[in-house]
Amino acid sequence: MVIRRRRIEGELVVEQTRDLSGVATMLTAAGMTTEGITWPAGCYLMAYLGREPVGAVGIETKVDAALMRSLVVIEPMRRRGIGKALVEAARAAAHTRGARRLYCFADGAANDYLKRFGFKPAPIGEVQTVLSGTFMVDNLRTQPDKTSQCHTLCLDISHDGVVIR
Repeated sequence: MVIRRRRIEGELVVEQTRDLSGVATMLTAAGMTTEGITWPAGCYLMAYLGREPVGAVGIETKVDAALMRSLVVIEPMRRRGIGKALVEAARAAAHTRGARRLYCFADGAANDYLKRFGFKPAPIGEVQTVLSGTFMVDNLRTQPDKTSQCHTLCLDISHDGVVIR
């Protein structure tokens, strides 16, 4: 039996989703890749404004590190705090799964946006070592041209929550 929280019109809610076709639709509309979204160890969170899906973000974890991927907010809903809510939810999801550091790949605009949340530049080699075995990192290794275009960022989340690790 699936229990779903009733969504109230105008309320922003972020929750884990299995609606990968909905995630894929958003990513495709934003011109982002859908490769690896069905990777079994991945987790996706969907943002809803009322009943309407308005954004999504993915998490790939490995031991004590996580990669935030595929952060997207549909165009007409941007600049309303939805991206912030998704980043905060991804941070909590990563921490819940045991991560002490949250990494991400970003282009120029996303790079500046994520730095507002405390993300700091990280060497690509560090990300490739720490998150080897995750879909996005392993996929990126096969595309050296994309590796040179990546900004890699890291956020220390070891002090999130009640227990300090």
